[in-house]
Amino acid sequence: MDKAVLNSMTAAEQRLVAETAKGALAGLDEEELLDLHARVRRARKKYVTLYRRGASGAVMKRGGRGFSYPKNQRDRDKAEVFETALAAVSKEVAAHAARGAAELKESRLAAAQRTGSGPRKATATASTKPAASRARGAKKTTGGVKKDASSRAAGARRQAKRDAD
Repeated sequence: MDKAVLNSMTAAEQRLVAETAKGALAGLDEEELLDLHARVRRARKKYVTLYRRGASGAVMKRGGRGFSYPKNQRDRDKAEVFETALAAVSKEVAAHAARGAAELKESRLAAAQRTGSGPRKATATASTKPAASRARGAKKTTGGVKKDASSRAAGARRQAKRDAD
């Protein structure tokens, strides 16, 4: 991140960006990550909104978007810093959620094995070879999914009309 932009931020904003560092994110649990995610998202939204409002107001005053672009650089840079920070937090939240889902799946599978529930109970005489699946038949298509769906629907309507008579 740009040091000049970081130095232009308030102390609270600098602390918020520092909380999104790789080492700082490692010790947080899921609730703390979600709280941090919300705080960073609010800060990003604040500077994006300030940038957009400032830019739209300056267009008429300066005579065009190109003339007003350089005047709003600080808000644009701050929004970019918070966008980068939000991406880091989002990535960590996703990784944490994936780990949680894997742990939940593992515990559910272990519980199902212990109780013997599930679609198939493994027995000593059961074959370990998977069941052979039926080969898929040829599928007629005109090349358009929407057109095929429309044709099927028209056929269903015709059949329903015949059935009603």
